[in-house]
Amino acid sequence: MLMDVFTTTGDRAALLAHRRHRLSAVFRDNAYPTISVNPAQTYQSIDGFGFSLTGGSAQLIAGLAPSVRRDLLCELFTRDGRGIGASFLRLTIGASDLSTKSYSYNDLPPGQTDLALSRFDLMAGDEHVVPVLKEILSINPDIRIMASPWSAPPWMKDNGGFIGGSLKPECYDVYARYLVRYLEAMRAHGIRIHAMTLQNEPHNHKNDPSMVMTASDQAAFIKNHMGPALQTSGLDTQIFCWDHNCDEPDYPIAVLSDPAVKRHVTGVAFHLYGGGPEAFSQVQALHPDQKMYLTEQWVGANGDFADDLAWHARNVFVGVLRHGGCAVLEWNLASDPACKPHTPGGEPHCVGALTIDGQIVTRNVAYYLVGHAAKLIPPGSVRIETNDHDTLRNVAFRTPDGRISLMILNDSDRIQRFNILHNGTRATITLKAGALSTCRWPAP
Repeated sequence: MLMDVFTTTGDRAALLAHRRHRLSAVFRDNAYPTISVNPAQTYQSIDGFGFSLTGGSAQLIAGLAPSVRRDLLCELFTRDGRGIGASFLRLTIGASDLSTKSYSYNDLPPGQTDLALSRFDLMAGDEHVVPVLKEILSINPDIRIMASPWSAPPWMKDNGGFIGGSLKPECYDVYARYLVRYLEAMRAHGIRIHAMTLQNEPHNHKNDPSMVMTASDQAAFIKNHMGPALQTSGLDTQIFCWDHNCDEPDYPIAVLSDPAVKRHVTGVAFHLYGGGPEAFSQVQALHPDQKMYLTEQWVGANGDFADDLAWHARNVFVGVLRHGGCAVLEWNLASDPACKPHTPGGEPHCVGALTIDGQIVTRNVAYYLVGHAAKLIPPGSVRIETNDHDTLRNVAFRTPDGRISLMILNDSDRIQRFNILHNGTRATITLKAGALSTCRWPAP
């Protein structure tokens, strides 16, 4: 039985490099550590892996020549050949800090309001998102899409601006209708938003744009406004709460503590800029019916490929998935060589999975990380049991087509040889220090 092995090393000598090993039922004992795979013990099902298609990402992708753009999108969103098979995208509702400017779909002069939303305009900014997304859907119509707002329109906020402030209580109803209008406008373009969060980083008051939303405010907004508005609309978009760091699990626990709120909520979204993936298990222990998503993790311009590869593999992928995560999204899909576009007060050091410099596309560490998961662990895969190891961090899945996929990080400072044992067959693999491999083989 042949095993496909895809490997990326910190020195970039191998970048999703493919080779084959043999799983054999005839083997000699050795002293190497063994990862045992047990498909009989199952855990969560996977919804997908991918990136955020920010306004800046869409702008850069749209600027590529049509043939270059089509080839790139096929590479990103199919699993054939060189394709990495990204299966999940996160969109921003209005601007994020990686747009060229802060905007909403209903911006008004100071002192004006529009409670009827008569001036709602989906194309008010980041006009490349819808066309690029349509091209992606023509390549992979099954891609899952999530959306998150960074700020309500300023006229709905108590500080009247894009940075910080909170949603006025008297604007809860109109904001819920605004978000439904967005979902309906996207649906009119043939774009189905499968899930949404109600505020990106609700405890971040400094970003450009941003908005503060307490747990009690989010719970009230869901129970009395957003949940009922979605029900009335007939849309099937799911609500995920929180959408901020793992160091505050008390926030989603508080939101989900009210059954009248929880009946509208499908899951919890986390970032990993604070805390650890253990927060997933902590929340799920209390709410086992809720899905857990990692919706954002960035790569900084001052990072190192080897260090970022190991940290993200250890925490964002193996860690999150072993603690029950159903989806993992790296942050920005594309930036230019100067980490632009971004708003004047937005994050100026965020490296995309791709760097696009005119017509030249460079693939960065997040591209390979997502490729290791998305190419070999498609939606519908189910996590299965393996023994974790201090220096061989790993997680395994049974895929819908009946194969086993095993992601392994050599989390040590030396070359390691180790065994993979499954159903009486074994392969012996060698990995460089800090290298990441995903192995795939047929299950009997």
